[in-house]
Amino acid sequence: MKSRKFLLPAATAGILALTLSACAGGGGGGTTGGGDAEANLEGRGPITYVQGKDNSNVVRPLLDKWNAAHPDEQVTFKEQTDQADQQHDDLVQNFQAKNENYDVVSVDVVWTAEFAARGWLQPLEGDMAIDTAGMLEPTIEAGSYQDKLYTAPVSSDGGILYYRKDLVPTPPKTWDEMMEMCSIAKANNIGCYAGQFKQYEGLTVNASEAINSAGGSVLDDAGKPSLTTPEAEEGLNNLVEAFANGNIPAEAITYQEEESRRAFQDGNLLFLRNWPYVYNLATTEGSSKVKDVLGMTALPGKDGPGASSLGGHNAAVSVYSKNKATARDFVKFLIEEEQQKFFATQGSLAPVLGALYEDQELVAKLPYLPVLKTSIENAVPRPVTPFYPAVTQAIQENAYSALKGEKSAKQALADMQSSIESAGAGS
Repeated sequence: MKSRKFLLPAATAGILALTLSACAGGGGGGTTGGGDAEANLEGRGPITYVQGKDNSNVVRPLLDKWNAAHPDEQVTFKEQTDQADQQHDDLVQNFQAKNENYDVVSVDVVWTAEFAARGWLQPLEGDMAIDTAGMLEPTIEAGSYQDKLYTAPVSSDGGILYYRKDLVPTPPKTWDEMMEMCSIAKANNIGCYAGQFKQYEGLTVNASEAINSAGGSVLDDAGKPSLTTPEAEEGLNNLVEAFANGNIPAEAITYQEEESRRAFQDGNLLFLRNWPYVYNLATTEGSSKVKDVLGMTALPGKDGPGASSLGGHNAAVSVYSKNKATARDFVKFLIEEEQQKFFATQGSLAPVLGALYEDQELVAKLPYLPVLKTSIENAVPRPVTPFYPAVTQAIQENAYSALKGEKSAKQALADMQSSIESAGAGS
């Protein structure tokens, strides 16, 4: 069953608007009025596409393809850093400056509500509408704010458990099963399990997955924090205890995605929670010690598969763009099946089109697709709120303290609850 417990309803978001305006990342929250959504709808000409660092070289080949077919509507690539916080702040600064040269921008799914509420994104309706038929439903929801589509799903993401097939013939289905298998890691003098536990956005993902996978929830159905429950405590305590007893190596407290990937690829871990992009690198890089023994399965939960946090990136048209018709057509180009296949095969990016997960030719190249589809279909979104930075900060700070042993899981959750309530979500 797909959970909705991590969503923050519009009513709660409205309350947060009154109290979090000084807390949202990148210079404050609240709507600014934004630009004119009715202006330049027929504008055509050169545009700029803004995205984070193109590590897998998927953007430039696609721009070459587009530019060859559209000599009068060339797309220039503005490449940001590979740090999500820096990407976010760059977009905020340019939106605030009403920079008309940031025509189409890549948006992390958790930024959609913030940017839409500030009036910076062109609604994808009317003349600007795109066809969402065939897309996985969670990806459409992640591109929407207050029931209106603002960003086009381009790539999705769901957490996957990577494991060593040479050491683990049958992968664990539950957290307890995985912890029991840590004896295998100990016998082979390697670490057992790691995710992303440094104090940053990845920790919000991992802590939320632990809570949701144990049957808890960050927010209840009314949008209020629901962290002082036995289920939430069990989930966070699973991570706390694993750090305490060494099943999660001590150095994992410094891990982001890449540090954890390298540890696994170097043969130093039995299990790794990470995103699908790892598959391409772990099976092709010459230094990888797991390329021939790489196993993949769903994240473990309490009684079966766990609940991944929904990830991914969408494409948004800036409300300040002068060439919105070209921008819309370029967004449509990005979500066409041919480009979606290229994203998947070239960059291990999860397609947003459901049919591609059944494409036998694609599955043969990317055998993790069935596992990934299950992950995405059962994924739990992070809070949909224009003031997300304040909520994720509360999760990160308190979960990090618990993992370091500075406070118990129960106390960390109580403090997390209090911080979110004081920000307005408990009103």
